[in-house]
Amino acid sequence: MPRLPNPSDLILRRADVGDVSIFYREAGHRDRPTILLLHGFPTSSHQFRHLIPRLAELYHVIAPDLPGFGFTTAPEGFDYSFASLAEAMAAFTDAIGLDRYAIYIFDYGAPVGLRLAMARPGAITAIISQNGNAYEEGLSDGWAQTRAYWADPSTINREAMRGMFTVEAMRWQYTHGAPDETQVAPEGYWLDHALLSRPGNADIQLDLIADYQNNVALYPRIHQYFRERQPPLLAVWGDKDPFFLPAGAEAFRRDLPKAEVRFLDTGHFALETHCAEIADLMRDFLSRHSIQ
Repeated sequence: MPRLPNPSDLILRRADVGDVSIFYREAGHRDRPTILLLHGFPTSSHQFRHLIPRLAELYHVIAPDLPGFGFTTAPEGFDYSFASLAEAMAAFTDAIGLDRYAIYIFDYGAPVGLRLAMARPGAITAIISQNGNAYEEGLSDGWAQTRAYWADPSTINREAMRGMFTVEAMRWQYTHGAPDETQVAPEGYWLDHALLSRPGNADIQLDLIADYQNNVALYPRIHQYFRERQPPLLAVWGDKDPFFLPAGAEAFRRDLPKAEVRFLDTGHFALETHCAEIADLMRDFLSRHSIQ
């Protein structure tokens, strides 16, 4: 007899949203509360490979690849801006029938997910921010070159940003701050490098880096959303993150007094070294908040 499916079994799917074909990973029973996992730069839903099975026994888990990343495909001429990425995710949730869900936001996933939350506040049951910034004080000095590009998007400044796309730079993002970098699996950053090295992808990433300044400009509206809606929020933060400082996690409490903030002894890609701890924190947090 064939075995019955296990809730933690991972299913790989696609959803067509207009001309965009969104690749996503799904696990857990659909009658359970849903968690939407939104990845960051330079990765994809692959970053959640260890987290998904730890959540799927209790939750319905969805992890899409954003346009420009992973195995999602978009037509030539697609507008690679964070507003467009958020619109694509809104259409994606409609296409697969999600109307209530918690969001896990990391890095680029934060401006995408928070735009989604502002557009559809009634859909968001809770927010887990893992090094997903929403405050100016969270931006480290490591953004200096990027800020220079925002101020002067010249060819010289644009070309200078290409150093972010080397495998060495990606490895550094994964391993910096990790308590034992030998325990960071190399396939993550090598896969990211391979996918971002596809023809034309570097220019997609440069467009998104240029557009990131619009995320910073949106912070006051995000803070207003927090104050007005008071969504349950857990900030779980690698405190050695070279991009998003611990102050960015603490700042959530300014607009969300009940926000829970937890720091981990690791860097930006905290899931690579502290997946079990993050899963436990999420399960405890979500168990205390109704996310149906």
